[in-house]
Amino acid sequence: MINYDEIIPQKIRDIQPSGIRKFFDIAQQVEGVISLSVGEPDFKTPWAARKEAITVLEKGRTAYTANAGLAQLRTEISKYLNNFIHVDYDPTSEMIVTVGGSEALDLAMRAMVQPGDEVLVPEPSFVCYSPIITVCGGTPVPIVMTVEDRFILRADALKAAITPKTKALILPFPNNPTGSVMRRGDLEKVAEVLRGTNIMVISDEIYSEMTYGGEKHVSIASLDGMRERTIVVNGFSKTYAMTGWRLGYCAGPQPVIKQMLKLHQYCIMSSPTVSQYAAITALTSCREDVDHMIEEYDMRRRLVVKGFNDMGLTCFEPEGAFYVFPCIKSTGMTSAEFCEKLIYSKKVAVVPGSAFGASGEGYVRVSYAYSVQHITTALSRIREFLEEMGH
Repeated sequence: MINYDEIIPQKIRDIQPSGIRKFFDIAQQVEGVISLSVGEPDFKTPWAARKEAITVLEKGRTAYTANAGLAQLRTEISKYLNNFIHVDYDPTSEMIVTVGGSEALDLAMRAMVQPGDEVLVPEPSFVCYSPIITVCGGTPVPIVMTVEDRFILRADALKAAITPKTKALILPFPNNPTGSVMRRGDLEKVAEVLRGTNIMVISDEIYSEMTYGGEKHVSIASLDGMRERTIVVNGFSKTYAMTGWRLGYCAGPQPVIKQMLKLHQYCIMSSPTVSQYAAITALTSCREDVDHMIEEYDMRRRLVVKGFNDMGLTCFEPEGAFYVFPCIKSTGMTSAEFCEKLIYSKKVAVVPGSAFGASGEGYVRVSYAYSVQHITTALSRIREFLEEMGH
């Protein structure tokens, strides 16, 4: 009989399933659950992009594209980045269209990380970073971010974590799960630590359009001396409500992008053709749709923050993405206990903060990428839950 324990490497078996998907799966099994657990926009993909996809299918344009993506799409992405983050990238040699932002993150780490390398991961942050680093043979090194510091990466904490083995820094802002944002002054302090080192930055900017309060998103790639050491990762899933289209991109210095493209060629070939044509239309014709969605998210953000504060769960006010991260320490429960009891007793699904790193313990992540009716019903049930628990 075959021994699968000998076939499957220990480092793979040690990786835990995503805490986000765990509660999403429970929500699918419990009838009547209201889920605030997944970062999936409740808006439909803008009609102009959907219409373009239909036209492309009708015309039978379903062949492979260039490995790096359609030339026209890369040109439009280059224009967008120039206008939005004020960094100029050559669409022919400094950019790859990927299968979601997730593939871009994976490519960046596999192209640079080798056994013995350390990658700095500010936490709480998205669940995929540490597993990918581990698969590459590297060591994820968490840097704790706290509510007292607005859940941003402090320059002194970064400096203290750097060793001769440090290969890269993940910069996950606007942040999932906290909604924290690093403004220009915050990023300048981080850049000052990194200038003159050989440390690369993988800047996950998938929520960059979703910043609130009047200040626009700033990319660390736009700061002096940082373009040459930064891989910018972004995509269409959140901004254009195109999650299932699986389309992202990365931009960065040509020597690194060249190596990432080789991996992309062998593992993926090219991103979905129909999605790429739809993305061109999204970039060129859907600005009003995006502005409407962001305005709606901002309203929901204020609604949810007030809701949690009013029920006695202190809630950090997020400035980006579409999540809130209320503190549940006052209930005396762990994050996992809180979430499990809530889903089974009140049929509301949220995600334990511990799913995003040990420093997320004592918090839960709540997505407001849902309708106002959905959100208000869930908040009412959570309030009932807390009252029944004697909170």
